Amino acid sequence: MISVEDALERILNTVHVLEPETRPILSALGQVLAEDVVAGIDIPPHDNSAMDGFAVLSSDTYGAGQKSPIYLSVIGEVAAGYTSSIKITRGTAVRIMTGAPLPEGADAVVQFENTDETGRKKEQRPLATIGILEPATHGLNIRTRGEDIRAGQVVLQKGALLLPAGIGVLASLGNAGAAVIRRPVVSVLSTGDELCPTGQPLEPGQIYDSNTYTIAANIAMCGGIARIIGIGRDSLASLKQKIAEGLAGDMLITSGGVSMGDYDVVKDVLAQMGTVGFWTVRMKPGKPIAFGTLKANDGREVPHLGLPGNPVSSMITFEQFARPAILKMRGVGNHIRPAVSAAIDQDIINDDGRRIFVRVHVSRTGDGWTASVTGPQGSGILTSMAAANGLAIVPEDCPLARAGDKLKVQLLNNTEEPL
Repeated sequence: MISVEDALERILNTVHVLEPETRPILSALGQVLAEDVVAGIDIPPHDNSAMDGFAVLSSDTYGAGQKSPIYLSVIGEVAAGYTSSIKITRGTAVRIMTGAPLPEGADAVVQFENTDETGRKKEQRPLATIGILEPATHGLNIRTRGEDIRAGQVVLQKGALLLPAGIGVLASLGNAGAAVIRRPVVSVLSTGDELCPTGQPLEPGQIYDSNTYTIAANIAMCGGIARIIGIGRDSLASLKQKIAEGLAGDMLITSGGVSMGDYDVVKDVLAQMGTVGFWTVRMKPGKPIAFGTLKANDGREVPHLGLPGNPVSSMITFEQFARPAILKMRGVGNHIRPAVSAAIDQDIINDDGRRIFVRVHVSRTGDGWTASVTGPQGSGILTSMAAANGLAIVPEDCPLARAGDKLKVQLLNNTEEPL
């Protein structure tokens, strides 16, 4: 058996960042930028008003107050999306809407609330003159040209994850597309004669195939594209055929067939179709896990991760190994889950020197973090995984974690986030 760290290192040394593609900006959400984004224009492209109000010369408003208005002549109006040739001179004002270009000569905008416009309208007094009720400072309520972005500026860096704000930045620059690292296509294959597809009646001795769906869902959650192959039966011929179908993707993930049973033949197929890097890891659950590469018809070496068949083992090994590999292929630099130190709520016995991943629900209390075990820890108890938002880690060299002991807990996102 090898350590969790050794297994992860071997996997990450095998997979590589995928090539870039150009995508429409909305379709690129959640992908990693393959190159710097350089601004071609200033944002905003011109000085404009940050408020609905009146563009003025600030010096004209000195001394203005509620009881001592300063009156200015209104010489025009400008709305957002339009320009005006009107020039502000001493004693004049232009009615202006938010986002409208600032008229020449103006150096401040007095918002409507600080004028007598509302009272004039109510009393049906002329609007050719406006009373300023509060002095304006130079630059008040003005967004200056280039205050957000200057032409030639690197606004989004290569390697950045493209999130909604980044999409907005791209759109504000007029970019219809972005160069991003493409998402990995990950083939998913469950194995075993006992498996029955969902939607069909169970035959005696069968169980429904849940691993295909948990694995595919996890692939989607970490930004990959799941390509479901179906179910491979416990024969070399069936598995070879299904695995060959899976090699069209960037990675193949199988579940089942990697332990020591007479019908666990995935390792045998791996040995015949490619290379086996390792097939046991010092962890619980998830000890029987295989990793290697398979040669596709086009000559590519396709990484293959053979997860255990038990549902919880499959999910936890995916979390520790498949998720980091997919993130690396996407170009994501940080694949480490956030973690907290939390007090476990019951004794956990470690009697065989493996690293134990305990399904827990983490919550914050006045004394810090607590980790409550979510139920029986058998590797087939999927409901305890569904109730967990963290994995408490009992180290290999810790024979007993007592209730109240602090353990490192990896935070998951399959229920509400504890933070």
